[in-house]
Amino acid sequence: MKQTKNDMIISLKDIYVEFDGEMILNHINLDIKDKEFVTILGPSGCGKTTTLRIIGGFLEPQCGEVYFKGEKINGLPPHKRNVNTVFQKYSLFPHLNVFDNIAFGLKIKKTPKDEIKKRVKEMLSIVDLKGYEKRSVSKLSGGQQQRVAIARALVCDPAVLLLDEPLGALDLKLRKNMQDELKLIQQKTDTTFIYVTHDQEEALTMSDTIVVMNNGSIEQIGSPADVYNEPVNAFVADFIGDANILNATMLGDCRVKLLGVELECVDKGFGVNTPVDVVIRPEDIEIVDPEDSKLVGEVVDVVFKGVHYEMTVMVGKCEWIIHSTEMSPVGSKIGMKIIPFNIQIMNKLFLAEENTFFAEVVSASESENYIEISLEDSTIRIDGYYFEEGARLVIQLPPKALSIAGDGVGDLNDVYIESVIFKGEHNEIILESDEQKWLMQSDVDEQVATYVPLKFDFTQASIKQAEAKDET
Repeated sequence: MKQTKNDMIISLKDIYVEFDGEMILNHINLDIKDKEFVTILGPSGCGKTTTLRIIGGFLEPQCGEVYFKGEKINGLPPHKRNVNTVFQKYSLFPHLNVFDNIAFGLKIKKTPKDEIKKRVKEMLSIVDLKGYEKRSVSKLSGGQQQRVAIARALVCDPAVLLLDEPLGALDLKLRKNMQDELKLIQQKTDTTFIYVTHDQEEALTMSDTIVVMNNGSIEQIGSPADVYNEPVNAFVADFIGDANILNATMLGDCRVKLLGVELECVDKGFGVNTPVDVVIRPEDIEIVDPEDSKLVGEVVDVVFKGVHYEMTVMVGKCEWIIHSTEMSPVGSKIGMKIIPFNIQIMNKLFLAEENTFFAEVVSASESENYIEISLEDSTIRIDGYYFEEGARLVIQLPPKALSIAGDGVGDLNDVYIESVIFKGEHNEIILESDEQKWLMQSDVDEQVATYVPLKFDFTQASIKQAEAKDET
């Protein structure tokens, strides 16, 4: 069915938000259809809760428009929007029983008593809490308290229900049960649910549409199947489910070189000899005899996961994960067969293979053979080089020449970790400073959305005097 503007209940247009000079939402655009379950998914600090607060009216953007059913609602306070919110902390009233907690909003609106009784009764049925009307909320389980909070939010018949990680306080088993119940409640009430989480399983289980966010931007919007099977980049592939993500070279249409082996794929249009990211899901690898495959590895670990075995396989120095119902023992040599359709090719998140930047020499000593450069308000000493003061330099650093300063003092401080993706042999880390992005390789799995001091090893650098053509 073709989507029309009338299907849209919420539209965000060019929303930009910053706090204390730090960008939180970077001009995002998002349309949400009526009566669907939408999950905003992403790591901590990506902007998903801020997006929810913009929709709810708890926060105003620095620029951009918020539309509800085609009408602009910027500046409209939360209580005047046909939207309600369920938070991770349910904020139930401990002195009120279940009935009075659910009825609270209706009483504030001075709804007639008979209407309150009818609507609360209907809501208790929907959330499967019949017979709990007089129960103290303090005597309810975590899942029951959450259902009371949802009933209280829905009883006033909002067009949109916002849910900010409401399952986060529940134990694993109860959280899984509540995923099914939430989806059922959404379908019973025909209400638009906008759900925020960092849990990929919640998103895949409940959603009609998933919005994947990172670093204040929307990376991909699609159905759970589309986002899982056709991620737009390595970040989405890594965040949604398990994946083998590897550096490779696109030799031409439908031909990719991976770990020195040429494989067939189905992707076209990436050019010739283009560096790319390859994504292969663990369940898409078939174990065969070594002589029947170009990719051969050794099983180094096996874990039984209930529905499948998870095997760690080393192909040379590169680590792969395979999910299979058939187990190959540790130490065995296996062949790995992947059909072309299951080899997903995507553009690299960091297009260059090295870090290139320009800097000016602010002081130098020919006798001591060192220079000092100015870079983003920092002065950095580089030994082993001499250029005259005022010279403009072009400097190239390989990803291995970057590290996070262990003593807390870097050449650049407060550099933001944008993404961390394991590439089989190392973590590929993209960082952002005030003026540019940086690519680092590390054996350490650093924490995304944190600020770190970045150190440069200039013994691995290529440094030369810049020419006019270098800076164009």
